[in-house]
Amino acid sequence: MSTSKKTIVDVRTRGEFIGGHVEGSINIPLNQIQMNLEELKKLPQPIILCCASGARSGQATSFLRSLGIQCENGGSWLNVNYTYQSAKW
Repeated sequence: MSTSKKTIVDVRTRGEFIGGHVEGSINIPLNQIQMNLEELKKLPQPIILCCASGARSGQATSFLRSLGIQCENGGSWLNVNYTYQSAKW
């Protein structure tokens, strides 16, 4: 991943997010992505989406890309957190 500033959106449930997340990430659960499109469009892009395993963030990535939003599936939040801590995007 590049070292440019990225926005991290965690699509896990609120309860999962509270249990641990990437520092500075935003929690928008997968089932709320569609109703938060305007907020997502205003975020600095590219958006890195994450969840527990990469499955839900993959769904969100496909949906948002279909709308022209620059984003990528970061996979597990733990992997994104490791990458963030290592690279300090």
